[in-house]
Amino acid sequence: MEKKKIIVTGANGQLGRELQALAGTFPGLELLFTDRGNLPIGDPALVSAFFKEIHPDFCINCAAYTAVDKAETEKDQAFAINGEAAGSLAIACKSVGARLIHISTDYVFDGHSAIPLKENDPTGPINIYGASKLKGEQLALQYNKDTVIIRTSWVYSEFGNNFVKTMIRLMREKESIKVINDQIGSPTYAADLAAVTLRIASGGIFVPGIYHYSNEGQISWFDFALAIKELIHSPCSVEPIPTSQYPTPARRPHYSLLDKALIKNTYGITVPEWKERLAVCIARLEAAPPRLGVNM
Repeated sequence: MEKKKIIVTGANGQLGRELQALAGTFPGLELLFTDRGNLPIGDPALVSAFFKEIHPDFCINCAAYTAVDKAETEKDQAFAINGEAAGSLAIACKSVGARLIHISTDYVFDGHSAIPLKENDPTGPINIYGASKLKGEQLALQYNKDTVIIRTSWVYSEFGNNFVKTMIRLMREKESIKVINDQIGSPTYAADLAAVTLRIASGGIFVPGIYHYSNEGQISWFDFALAIKELIHSPCSVEPIPTSQYPTPARRPHYSLLDKALIKNTYGITVPEWKERLAVCIARLEAAPPRLGVNM
């Protein structure tokens, strides 16, 4: 049987690296990994030419401007990558009859909810990053009806820069740290998100629309830090603080827990618990200590 051909953007990011690690376990897929060097997604003409040359069945768009605080002063760059480029990829997909899987974020919400957020709940980003990602969602769906958008949250892995690796480093360097305890959500192990994404691409059904995915559970960043401390057996003291004591250029939503019922029911997906998957990630990190040196 002929393999499905998939273009993956953002190959060097957390999700891109996890997709590379999993590629061999999906024999029905042929993944072509790209980055800004061989596919500058900010150039619509080059994107169009690339897709017409490769003629993929799918594109998985992992490329994103993710510097949340810097986005407040680099609005044009954030919107170019997270917004307009997503639209260009959707147009390119449609031109060759390809389907698009586009990764988005919980930051499209304002954080004022008190119950898990559903896909059709009103959006209202409170920072530039969230606004740029929402624009990308809108353009992707506008230009290609065969698009699946997966909103995710608090992504971490053994690759790249993320909260887990930063906490491990700080807990080894300091006697005490302070972590915000009034922002609520759920972490996402990028390896799990990668597996779900490839399952959707390889499966017999493809239902376009917006979906939510993170690991199961409801925690604060403080709870997350405590779990990391426990798993690495650190003596570091972890103290809770409110968001008001840790001002940042970009505001963060106070509540962004995602309701995952739709993706579970549509694609028959079982979502693992966050702490179970955190333990897997940390075990992998400890088996490869050089990766711990990456700072945020």
